[in-house]
Amino acid sequence: MILKTARLTLRKFRAGDGPDLFAYLHQPRASCFLSMAVADIAAAEAEALKRAVDDDHIAICRSDTGRLIGDLFAVFEGDTVSIGWHLNVDHSGAGYAFEAASALFEELFSSGKARRIYAYVEDHNIRSQRLCERLGMRCEGRFLEFVSFTNDAAGRPLFENTMQYAILHREWQARSILL
Repeated sequence: MILKTARLTLRKFRAGDGPDLFAYLHQPRASCFLSMAVADIAAAEAEALKRAVDDDHIAICRSDTGRLIGDLFAVFEGDTVSIGWHLNVDHSGAGYAFEAASALFEELFSSGKARRIYAYVEDHNIRSQRLCERLGMRCEGRFLEFVSFTNDAAGRPLFENTMQYAILHREWQARSILL
């Protein structure tokens, strides 16, 4: 699947994406991506090739340069889809995450593959919470000490609170009519 927006191309990962993937995955900002950190360009290229055969990951590329600036993931659970995004900090604040996620939502809902889309967001990740809200998703709740991505000095897990946001197909349709 290739999706095009005004400024972006959403496509499968491919060989050669390693350096751009390394740019944002060598030191992930969001704790949920810490386990995906890559140590060097070779590891990033290997990760890009792994994602190239994986239907869950979608490369976000700027149309004007063709460069990878981030990614989306969409994991199907029947007619429900878990989604998320990860953008290079050098490209944040320009609306690219909203543009990419909107295109993905539209594709998932219009194709009939999704009835419901949801996202988990750590309660300290305000930017992703705002993105969810801008996409028309509602906060369904906060899970206290839901998941751990890191350990303390003694090796004990440090648990984080996590918000769950979601939107139904009919809610997306109603939102689109209003726009």
